[in-house]
Amino acid sequence: MSAPFHEYGRPRRVAGGIRARSARGPIGESWWARRFLAVLESFALGTRLTRGRSYARAGQVLDLTIAPGVVTATVQGSRARPYQVRIGLAPFPAQTWERIETQLAAQAFFSARLLAGDLPPELEQLCVDVGAPLFPAALGELTQRCDCPDAAVPCKHLAAVFYLLAEAFDADPFELLHWRGRRRAELLERLRALRTPDPADRATAGAATTASGGAAPDPGAAGAECATANPAAVPEPLGAPAPGSPGPAGRAVAPAGLPAGPLVEADRFWHAPVPLPDRRPPTLATEADLLLRQLAPPGRDLGGPGLLRRLRPAYERFGAAGS
Repeated sequence: MSAPFHEYGRPRRVAGGIRARSARGPIGESWWARRFLAVLESFALGTRLTRGRSYARAGQVLDLTIAPGVVTATVQGSRARPYQVRIGLAPFPAQTWERIETQLAAQAFFSARLLAGDLPPELEQLCVDVGAPLFPAALGELTQRCDCPDAAVPCKHLAAVFYLLAEAFDADPFELLHWRGRRRAELLERLRALRTPDPADRATAGAATTASGGAAPDPGAAGAECATANPAAVPEPLGAPAPGSPGPAGRAVAPAGLPAGPLVEADRFWHAPVPLPDRRPPTLATEADLLLRQLAPPGRDLGGPGLLRRLRPAYERFGAAGS
């Protein structure tokens, strides 16, 4: 028979664990990390999150893996054998991701921010609009498992993983989308494909133009018409060959008629490849420390990870002065 939970002592110290970057104060710097933790803290979990934060800062989490729909981790507690932790969150179905990607591709703003490694705050509302909230709305949406003797859910081991998960989202926001079922490379490739018009669509558009109003205009015919109306308005080019004689080598010869495709594509130049959503366009404002969050932690010769914490207030002041 195992001993009661309260009889276990302090957690065993480990070397090489994942230690939270934040040594004091709140954990989570980006809006999406703070939003994720705010959702958890709104579930009124009490001191369990506080104890889990201490575990995260002490480096008790040995490993953490994010996969579509599930996060797994190993946490060292007071026993010799580390505890196995598993947190599940249902990934979005393929049809839901198609709707999200269509909305993202409708505005270059979203693609630019994602390519910069940033999640625009408007993404949360976009997911809500398509019926797939990015963050869990209730504790029951999360499947939490830990093989420790504590019956509380979440226990401090699960809570420690939650905090380190938020910091993982800080370092790479695509990990949050990965948890929801879409890898970074796959998402960006889908956005490129949706923002690139299909050649078949261009051919269809050209055929529709011909069917609705006849052939595309012929620049050569237009020029001939102008010359007939006012011969002096169209000067003869220098060195033009005599009528009936072949042109010089390498001379470009204009075709008698141009295909409708390029003209149709030029006519559609200012049109979005997919319909734009009917809502207020997002702003281009970014957080002042976006660049710092994209940089790898500096080495000890440059000041170590603490250098970024010392630089962040300066970046915030620069951002405030430039706004």
